Amino acid sequence: MANTTENASRALTMRDFFKEENGEIVPIDESVLIDFKDGDIVEGDVVVIDKDEVLVDIGYKSEGLIPSNELSIRKGVDPQEIVELGQHIEALVLQKEDADGRLILSAKRAAFEKAWQRIEEAHQEQRTVEGPVIEVVKGGLIIDIGLRGFLPASLVDIRRVRNLDSFMGQRLECKVIELNRSRNNVVLSRRAVLEEERKEERHRILTTLQEGDIVEGTVSNLVDFGAFVDLEGIDGLIHISELSWNHVDHPSEVVEVGEEVQVKVLEVDRDRERISLGLKQTRKDPWQEIVERVSVGEQIKGRVTKLVSFGAFVEVAEGVEGLIHISELAEHHVETPDEIVRSGDEVEARIIDVDAKRRRLSLSLRPKKEEREDQGDRDDRSDRGEREDREDRDDRDDRPRREDRFRRDFEPRGGDRGGRDRERDRDRGDRVGDGLRTGAFDALKDLDLGNNE
Repeated sequence: MANTTENASRALTMRDFFKEENGEIVPIDESVLIDFKDGDIVEGDVVVIDKDEVLVDIGYKSEGLIPSNELSIRKGVDPQEIVELGQHIEALVLQKEDADGRLILSAKRAAFEKAWQRIEEAHQEQRTVEGPVIEVVKGGLIIDIGLRGFLPASLVDIRRVRNLDSFMGQRLECKVIELNRSRNNVVLSRRAVLEEERKEERHRILTTLQEGDIVEGTVSNLVDFGAFVDLEGIDGLIHISELSWNHVDHPSEVVEVGEEVQVKVLEVDRDRERISLGLKQTRKDPWQEIVERVSVGEQIKGRVTKLVSFGAFVEVAEGVEGLIHISELAEHHVETPDEIVRSGDEVEARIIDVDAKRRRLSLSLRPKKEEREDQGDRDDRSDRGEREDREDRDDRDDRPRREDRFRRDFEPRGGDRGGRDRERDRDRGDRVGDGLRTGAFDALKDLDLGNNE
């Protein structure tokens, strides 16, 4: 055995413990063989690099073998991209001897054990960790921080990121927000780091911003209830009702992510760090233009946009709608608005009320009162004329017809008369009616009227 005490300051080498015999490396003294067990972390130098494995000299009777999938937490990598000949690395003992008597090691698990301790300390002390993005997965990114750290998509940036692929290969600084040793799970947040950096800027904006200010920003995110705008340090919210003077079903109808907009500050809540913004306030109000242009009693044209149970809405200008109540659709009773109008119909309605404060315009399809009275008078005159005509016809119907008058005047009157009357008739010599003799009629049959052939 070599005398290792001759020069205590001299660094020990492998030659102090091993020698070559018949082409094999054998220990000088079996008692100096390294004793380790599964799970131990050992160090050594890379001596062979193959496409499927790497051999590492750790001072054991045989080299340690690191399979390619145990070199790095990255998947499908070429070993030559990870290590180089002579490189000093650490590895964890997976198996002291396999079926072929080889020592199986893992470089990535050794790195994991060391990284986990470092990450735990960073988490406890609220420090950041850093590493490159090595993979894009569903819902986020995988960052190499000595182990696979998961960065959710919602925590990649302050604003929503649509293209996660753009971060591939970038080194990102993150905070550890969740650790689970049993599942080897680490959750990171880059957004927390960015928000910390912008804290001073956010404080400055909150203290200097005043209600009524007109500022510029970038639309950073869209949600069902509105749009968030980045004011270079803090996000403000434009509620969906403040996006446009028109009715809006979704913010995407008005703005899009990344668009530069000019907005008005409606409210600043410094305690809760919330800013309410308005977009429509920076644009001309079409409703106010209508109010200034029209007056009650005028006729106005419009298009029916929507039917509801209580009436019909009519767009009279871009962004301005008036309501025709169901009672104003017609003079007669109307059960449902679609009895009179349909969506898309062009109508000409009369303005019956303008409420500038409540921004309401009331319309009517019924004629004016004067027109209704004139129409009523015409209807009355027409009814009287028809009634008089009917009465004349009735009077004429009551008068006896000519043949009835003839019978009345010339035919003998019937009925029971006394003997005195009968005698008087005989004395009159067969006279009837107005005293004409019946003989006069007999004479007519002998009169030549020129009709005989």
